[in-house]
Amino acid sequence: MKHDRPLLQLIHYSRSHGLTMLLATFFSILNKWFDLAPPFLIAAAVDIAVRREGSIFGYLGITDVTSQLIFLGLLTFVIWALESLFEYIYKIFWRNLAQTIEHELRLDAYRHLQHLDMEYFEDRQTGGLMSILNDDINQLERFLDIGANDLIQVTVTALTILTAFFLLSPGVAWMAAVPMPFILVFSIKFQKRLESRYADVREKVGILNGQLSNNLTGIATIKSYTTEEYEESRILKSSSEYRESNREAIKFSSAFSPLIRMIIVVGFTAMLIFAGIQTINGQLEVAAYSAMIFLTQRLLWPLTRVGETLDQYQRAMASTTRIMNLLDTQSKIVNGKNKLPLSSISGRISFQNVHFGYKGRNSTFTNLTVNIDSGETIAFVGSTGVGKSTIVKLLLRFYDTQKGRITLDGIDIKDFDLQELRKAIGLVKQDTFIIDGTVRENIAYGKPDTPIEEIIEAAKVAEVHNFINSLPDSYNTLVGERGQKLSGGQRQRIAIARAVLKNPPILILDEATSSVDNETEAVIQRSLEKIIIGRTTIIIAHRLSTVRNADKIFVIENGEIIEQGTHNELVEDNRLYASLWKVQTGERTLA
Repeated sequence: MKHDRPLLQLIHYSRSHGLTMLLATFFSILNKWFDLAPPFLIAAAVDIAVRREGSIFGYLGITDVTSQLIFLGLLTFVIWALESLFEYIYKIFWRNLAQTIEHELRLDAYRHLQHLDMEYFEDRQTGGLMSILNDDINQLERFLDIGANDLIQVTVTALTILTAFFLLSPGVAWMAAVPMPFILVFSIKFQKRLESRYADVREKVGILNGQLSNNLTGIATIKSYTTEEYEESRILKSSSEYRESNREAIKFSSAFSPLIRMIIVVGFTAMLIFAGIQTINGQLEVAAYSAMIFLTQRLLWPLTRVGETLDQYQRAMASTTRIMNLLDTQSKIVNGKNKLPLSSISGRISFQNVHFGYKGRNSTFTNLTVNIDSGETIAFVGSTGVGKSTIVKLLLRFYDTQKGRITLDGIDIKDFDLQELRKAIGLVKQDTFIIDGTVRENIAYGKPDTPIEEIIEAAKVAEVHNFINSLPDSYNTLVGERGQKLSGGQRQRIAIARAVLKNPPILILDEATSSVDNETEAVIQRSLEKIIIGRTTIIIAHRLSTVRNADKIFVIENGEIIEQGTHNELVEDNRLYASLWKVQTGERTLA
């Protein structure tokens, strides 16, 4: 969904901070009014010097010229103090408001992002999403911090000064007002032309961030393949495209202030000449003429800064559009309403005539039917890419079936609350997710308040307790980003301990031992034999040695179950499974 009015969207989003916005705006206006007072104070000083006792202060009852000057000095001090006070207050309001909205928007965007379906993430780069959560929201914060106040104060300046002109000399004021409609029309047209350019800038920086994020994640591969120069050339290309996109926007935005200045100078020159003639002819007071000259100057400079403010505005609105588009994206996975108490789950699972295919690819399954009894350990094996891991994704509702259905204890899983469904399933993957924290935090991930005694017990079941005790700080040892201080096997055993602690009625092991050595696999296998007791277990594996003790093994090929049975039965059938087993045990080699 494209937002044609991002500012209205932003205001609507920030409606809970309406009072703070009103107060910030109010203090910005007060600050600008006091900021515009000096030309009037100068005019008053000129009036005292020219008309002495007959000055405006004389009409107020202060007839002594020295007393008039002292009063004017005190008034000047008060006005400047109030102008400084209101500047301090409006800056606090706007900056705190900017920080608050930035904080809330980032959390809302991240919260919403977490609930989107997996297909959304497959179509987008991680760096591009990071660009929205970080760069775009920061861009918005910069506008709220400075740009919003500038827009308000420029508007107040123009309205206040034009009102003063009409009060001082209506016959001349129109000359200063004539450029205003032209400035307004020009600004609107300019804004429309700038909008598309900054949208392109935000798109380009998203692509660049995506590549940088991907490269930093894969730095070990880059080094091992010595592709530093190749990757540098790719970043150079993306960065150059981002720079060119910015150059186009800069070239266009930089022309705004000079053009505005030329429009304004027409009105300023006309007023300078005609108001001067009126003053010489005695039709306009010298003090009024002085005030108009100074006020015109005060009008000129803020208007020439409109280009910079408009530049900030357009950058912010381009970012707002991207943020709001993210927030408006709806997940294709619809949450069910049925509760799922863990104690009531028996773990009976059924895939009934399931059809599924990834977006833009051929169907993975055309008629998958599998029945798994409570407490049964079953395994799915087959060649790479036949859909073994897809079964896991469908069961966890990362994706939904396109036809057919999956039931848990006889109830369609689409009817269950997503959070409760996933709490009932423990998943140990090949690419284990390890947070940048302590060993204890990683084992207790999802149950952070778990007592250390239970964490230790889970670690013992996973046969990782002794290793943890050998670490410098035992369970409080930091494991580094993505667990880089641990080996693959150690990460896997921590993941198994995490699943043990979760104690789910359904356990899924997705290639849990595929990336470890034989000795570590044996340790993990012993752990798994302990934790699968009393729960429904699904094993996805390439290594057939890890599934030989399963109650039933399903062999998948071309999206269909082509064999099923125990290990011994399948070996005796002497079909695909038997062939794979012989290859892995060294009895034969692939042709």
